[in-house]
Amino acid sequence: METEAIAVKQVHKAYGQQQVLKGIDLSVGAGEILSVLGKSGTGKSVLLRLLIGLQKPDSGSVVIAGQEITGLDREALNTVRRQIGFLFQEAALYDSLTIGQNVEFPLQRNTTLNQGDRIAKVHELLTSVGLDEHIDKLPSDISGGMRKRAGIARALALDPQIVLFDEPTAGLDPITAAEIGRLIQTIRDERNTTSVVVTHDMHAAHFFSDRLVMLKEGGILAAGTYDELCENQDPFVKQFLSDAA
Repeated sequence: METEAIAVKQVHKAYGQQQVLKGIDLSVGAGEILSVLGKSGTGKSVLLRLLIGLQKPDSGSVVIAGQEITGLDREALNTVRRQIGFLFQEAALYDSLTIGQNVEFPLQRNTTLNQGDRIAKVHELLTSVGLDEHIDKLPSDISGGMRKRAGIARALALDPQIVLFDEPTAGLDPITAAEIGRLIQTIRDERNTTSVVVTHDMHAAHFFSDRLVMLKEGGILAAGTYDELCENQDPFVKQFLSDAA
């Protein structure tokens, strides 16, 4: 594979007696869009939390942009995290802040930009996701799809090398889901980011992914392009693709 942006090696994670991830090996190339599929409870969101360092694996290695993160202290881990944008499943916008203030928040916390430069950056980010005219609205005043786009703008505020998406199309109608999928591709094409997308939406993932992996029972059952997964004869893979058609 080309230069790796993410390398996960023999990662195990359990909660009590429940083994969630059982020796996961996963590489994501620089500039690649990788989708992680599987039934609920198979460890997809756990994997994202390990990639951003919100949790640590019980064993194994997680390398982000060439940096092993499993043993880092908080300060060093935060330095790595600034290279990662994260879209939470429900966008996780601050209800009391406007859309513009939500996007500005990481700029205030993590940069030395003056207010004028921060506002200019916010306008640039919101324009890139089609929301600049809504800069002064509260999250409660816009649709679910627009909140997802605002969350994406905030995730891009620090110009990350890697963007993690947790169910970016969940709860959206097919047209809006397709718009989010195209936006994921546009972000990669314009910013040369690496993306990992956790999703149940096989239909959307088919169109925006370079490669897909399917988790089952704590391991990777299948990996490859959409066409390669379609040729996989495993009954679970065939059923998953059939149910998503």
